Amino acid sequence: MYQQSYKLRRGPFEISPDPTFLFRTKKHYEALATLYYGVRHQKGFVVLTGEVGTGKTLLVRCLLQLFKGNDFACAYVFNSRLSPREFLQYIAADLGLAVSGKNKTEILLELGRYLLCRHQKDLLTVLVVDEAHDLSPEALEEVRLLTNLETAQRKLLQVLLVGQPELDEKLDSIGLRQLKQRIALRCHLGPLDLDETSGYIRHRLELAGTNPDAVNLFSDETVAAVYRYSGGIPRLVNTVCENALITAYARQLASVPVEIIDEVAADLRLTVVHPGHTSLQNPGIAMGLTE
Repeated sequence: MYQQSYKLRRGPFEISPDPTFLFRTKKHYEALATLYYGVRHQKGFVVLTGEVGTGKTLLVRCLLQLFKGNDFACAYVFNSRLSPREFLQYIAADLGLAVSGKNKTEILLELGRYLLCRHQKDLLTVLVVDEAHDLSPEALEEVRLLTNLETAQRKLLQVLLVGQPELDEKLDSIGLRQLKQRIALRCHLGPLDLDETSGYIRHRLELAGTNPDAVNLFSDETVAAVYRYSGGIPRLVNTVCENALITAYARQLASVPVEIIDEVAADLRLTVVHPGHTSLQNPGIAMGLTE
């Protein structure tokens, strides 16, 4: 709607996790490097945590892009509210195995043969579990048991658990201590600081713009207002900026003034917060947005 008016090729603040728009802060670069190292060197278990909207799913998408090729297979579980049997069925089916109607033992045997065959061909197999903080202890135990599939040298299945900070709390519980001991690497994504938020906004405008003037749609004062209301949470930054551009376009303004950020924040029921804390008064408004 506003793209042509502001000389943009596409919407700069879409909430879908597009790897094209990855803004590599130091913390994002370090987390991506940790994930890549853990998977490439077949460390077994790797855990990524972060608050809602900090870009975990986007980072995973970027990781999977790095591994695109014939030597890589991935099962991506994004529905973590599954029973242990459904969980195993989902993994097997996502890897292309015909497991319909098979019982748990048959599924495990099929998975074991598949993973061993790939290992013998020196091929990499990865299981990504998004929203892993919602996994039941029983499902997490199934994940642990899957990592028993190994040779003397390495694990046959690389597992990446991705979730909110509650995942760390769950993994620290006494009942999952065996799983915790198998975690080789952990990394955490936090919110952006003010300078990072400024760089993030301008990076997206630059990528979406047809000329350098696009980065001037948000002044330093406007960016500071976005940061005050978003707390540096990228998803909230996107939501505020998207709504602000729509409002500015409707009023035929050449750029986004601070007052519009205040209005958008009020409409979204956001309040000024300290960095690192979400300003969402009603978490329901963020439901359905991709992390």
